[in-house]
Amino acid sequence: QVQLVESGGGLVQAGGSLRLSCAASGRTFSGYAMGWFRQAPGKEREFVATISASGGTTYYADSVKGRFTISRDNAKNTVYLQMNSLKPADMASYYCAASKFASTTMAVSHYGYWGQGTQVTVSS
Repeated sequence: QVQLVESGGGLVQAGGSLRLSCAASGRTFSGYAMGWFRQAPGKEREFVATISASGGTTYYADSVKGRFTISRDNAKNTVYLQMNSLKPADMASYYCAASKFASTTMAVSHYGYWGQGTQVTVSS
């Protein structure tokens, strides 16, 4: 079993920044890709960013490219999502997920473990 615990969500004004963290336990963290997804009320869960097991490869949704940065610290079993220039459209619950594979992936079905989510609210 893998446990994922997100933190760092909150309320921020448009244009502001937040950094989300996701602490993992229960499996060799460095062996698997990690991802961030988000879900707004009434909408489907959508891919935000993914990082490979080594941290050497990242991939972003077009809607966040250039504003968000995913990173990981394998020594701390933690993945991060730095979010800058936040917009009201970014408001959602953000979920950390652990992949079944080492390489980056956008597919929800490739992620076997999910955190409980952390809320990001952006005021205009």
